[in-house]
Amino acid sequence: MRKIEKIGNNFVIWFDYDPKAIAAVKLIAGRRFDHLRKCWIVPQSSAEQVERFAKQFRFSTSWETVSLLDNFDHTILPLPQLQQHIPLKMDLYDFQREGVAYCLEHERVIIGDQPGLGKTGQAIAAVTAADAFPCLVISPNSLRINWHREFEMWSSAKPLILSDSSKDTFQFYAQTGMNNVFIANYESLKKYFVQKIEQPILPNGKKSPLTLKHIRFKESIKIFKSVIVDESHRCKDLKTQQTKFVKGITSGKKYIFLLTGTPVVNKPKDLIPQIGILDKMNHFGGFPMFSKLFVDSDKNYKELNVLLNRHCFYRREKKDVLKQLPDKVRQAVYCDITSRKEYNDAMADLGDYLARYRQASDEQIQRSLRGEIMVRIGILKNISARGKIGDVVDYVSDIVDSGEKIILFTHLIEVSDMLKTHFPAAVTILGKDSLETRQANIDKFQNDPKCQVIICSIKAAGVGITLTASSRVAFVELPWHPADCEQCEDRAHRIGQKDSVQATYFLGKDTIDEHIYSLIGEKRFMSDQITGAQNEIPEIVFDDIVKFLTNKKAA
Repeated sequence: MRKIEKIGNNFVIWFDYDPKAIAAVKLIAGRRFDHLRKCWIVPQSSAEQVERFAKQFRFSTSWETVSLLDNFDHTILPLPQLQQHIPLKMDLYDFQREGVAYCLEHERVIIGDQPGLGKTGQAIAAVTAADAFPCLVISPNSLRINWHREFEMWSSAKPLILSDSSKDTFQFYAQTGMNNVFIANYESLKKYFVQKIEQPILPNGKKSPLTLKHIRFKESIKIFKSVIVDESHRCKDLKTQQTKFVKGITSGKKYIFLLTGTPVVNKPKDLIPQIGILDKMNHFGGFPMFSKLFVDSDKNYKELNVLLNRHCFYRREKKDVLKQLPDKVRQAVYCDITSRKEYNDAMADLGDYLARYRQASDEQIQRSLRGEIMVRIGILKNISARGKIGDVVDYVSDIVDSGEKIILFTHLIEVSDMLKTHFPAAVTILGKDSLETRQANIDKFQNDPKCQVIICSIKAAGVGITLTASSRVAFVELPWHPADCEQCEDRAHRIGQKDSVQATYFLGKDTIDEHIYSLIGEKRFMSDQITGAQNEIPEIVFDDIVKFLTNKKAA
């Protein structure tokens, strides 16, 4: 007997014992064997696979060709409520708790909240709630340090950023409990997790196209119980090694969380690799039906949205949860500066002046040395700023790719020029720009959707202008005064702004940036904010900086 019937929302397949047919039916997504009726049950979502199976083995069928969208229910259900307690160091917003509940319920999920709504915290909370350690985090290079700090800030996890010194030993750290979160950037996946790539040579002498079966992964990938993939829209191209590495590493993991504010960069086909990484293509009728319904057609976007929300995706925008958000959200992004040797040399030079300053008893000599010290502190800030450019460009590129706008604040013309080289379409508000040019650039940024980046001088653009076309402000260099930070943030945070403003501060790791940022935070909420001439640093700030640098030198 060979028969297939469509009963309700399922296909029922009967056939006598046939090893080849059994092997083939086991490849159909969602199939299960009914031991009582001695038949196979397959969900309607796998209709195309069933039809191909029927043709291959010449089954009689009693249904017309069906579509995943037949009798489609367009209802989008609300996100579930979080029931369990999660041992976190900080509290989640209610909307974030709903996101975590969805992650725990569906296990392999695209967290698609608009940037600024705390996707990182939700992913960490979900992994913690599921006790899905060891956990691997795959992120852009510019965000590795940030992920390390976020895990420490939210949880009791023990994160480690993978490096050459730990690439062959991190699994032992996991086994001994020294670390349970491991962080790697996309570009290093091959180095840490790939044993060998074996591409056959074709008759024409060229290598065959790379497929996943050509990649042999190291045994160490088996230790991870969960994987977080940040900015997962970077895996939108099936042909890239990067996408294949992520797919191979995540394969078989119970918990996979993809984080992206822009899961679809260009077209629905961008979703195919991401849904494949989650191993949830069966919910979309398989790859052929997904392509037929959502890639080749431009009429089924609403249905695609429903299916995504039903099985593996959620997204909230700031306007949806604005009542729960503070007016401003501040974030520090820590960067490994590329100018470390130059920075260390400059730090050593400053150390000599600090020693002379501490030993000087004459007030006039001290005053002279203060000036020299401030010059050299400015040099340290300059070196750190230049060493951060790569990470800044990486970060801003993701913002631009997502279709958002961003306001960049700098101090040095040299730094502004470097950013302008990487983003030639950006407009500027700099000291060298005429008043007419400044106003034209403001108008363009405010009104032209294609103008996504504006590079501003902290002094030239810190007051008096409105840049509410963006809710994202970023500081590549830091001012000394908290009031200056507030003024710059308020170019976006003012009347006309409909979103919560996210202010990002790029800090050179283990540089003077970290202390200045900490100092700004300490002074920010003082009722008597630091005042004085804009070109001078108040006594308290100078003393704090000298004390910090002296202790740093001694350490």
